[in-house]
Amino acid sequence: MSNTPILYSFNNCPYCLRAHMALKYAQLEIILRDVDLNNLPEEALAVSSHATVPSLVINEDEYFDESWDIVKWAVQQNDPDKWLGQDNEFLQDAEMLVETNDYSFKEDLDQYKDPESYPEHPMEYYRERGEEFLEELNDMLEENTFLLASHITIADIAVFPLIREFAMVDKDWFDSAPYPKLQTWLACILNTEWFKQAIREHKIWQSGDEDIYL
Repeated sequence: MSNTPILYSFNNCPYCLRAHMALKYAQLEIILRDVDLNNLPEEALAVSSHATVPSLVINEDEYFDESWDIVKWAVQQNDPDKWLGQDNEFLQDAEMLVETNDYSFKEDLDQYKDPESYPEHPMEYYRERGEEFLEELNDMLEENTFLLASHITIADIAVFPLIREFAMVDKDWFDSAPYPKLQTWLACILNTEWFKQAIREHKIWQSGDEDIYL
């Protein structure tokens, strides 16, 4: 087995995006294997308890199959711009944001994106529920340029992909919504090299294919 960590991923998956962005930020060489979610190769299934992506194989004995764990591991390996802050000062607040982002906000987002599957309420109802988190983030950005500081931290990368998805459901609405700080924040992260590299499409990997090193 290669000594280089292997990331099993899927282009445009929000959880894969944040894992990929953190790995690139940490300047870690990785093997990237973009896979077909409907036909995961055995190598990916062997390390994912959920049969999904992302999953990161460090070596034969160490792997992660949760994107937030991958983000934390990557930044702990190398943190040139202090995403974790001094003595991990940003980690606890980031964990709290991830708890909201990955559960209640994700549920609101899923319903907002696909209201036909949730006919109990109109699309606007689900959007308004999601706006509670948007308002919280916008308020935080009134205090700092980024969520926890004047520079990007691990919290920004953790919540960014799902906020991006929410904005994309109805971009005209989002661009005119009363969240100017959040709109500026989103545009800033969309312009980072970490995002531009993470969103780049790659050929679907299958067993036996030559690996891509990033």
